[in-house]
Amino acid sequence: MKSHEAIQHALKKTSPKQVASDLGVSLSLIYKWAQPQEELGSGSRNPLDRINCLHKTTGDDTLVQWICHEAGGYFVKNPPPDANTEFDVMPATNSMIGRFADLLTTISQAAEDRSISTEEADGIRQIWNQLKSYTEGFVTCCEEGDFDPIRNANTVEKST
Repeated sequence: MKSHEAIQHALKKTSPKQVASDLGVSLSLIYKWAQPQEELGSGSRNPLDRINCLHKTTGDDTLVQWICHEAGGYFVKNPPPDANTEFDVMPATNSMIGRFADLLTTISQAAEDRSISTEEADGIRQIWNQLKSYTEGFVTCCEEGDFDPIRNANTVEKST
């Protein structure tokens, strides 16, 4: 989804006039933000594009984490495409289960004294985010068909 499309989607849920008023900008600027940016004049560099540029320039995820926190969520970075080299269906599945077990073990150990300290909570968050990132990589492999060679090899072995 492009940034102007995200703005179009968001404007369907509220009044563009209200958005303009809340942001202290003109209504026409709100509508320009919802158009694709073109050389011939329509569209305008919108706040989403500016945040994206700021993020790319700084290389710091704090900006994105702050926005996610303000929206009631939490940012977890997807693994880089080349990080999926360890994924074979069964080993990856077993690794996911093992990582989830590690998370549960960490939670159990932290809760033994019937309270969880800030440090323990931070450790749980770190393991949880790593699990989510790993699982996202697994799902991406599934979506991209990375497991086709494995299926083909199994089919050849069964037929011989």
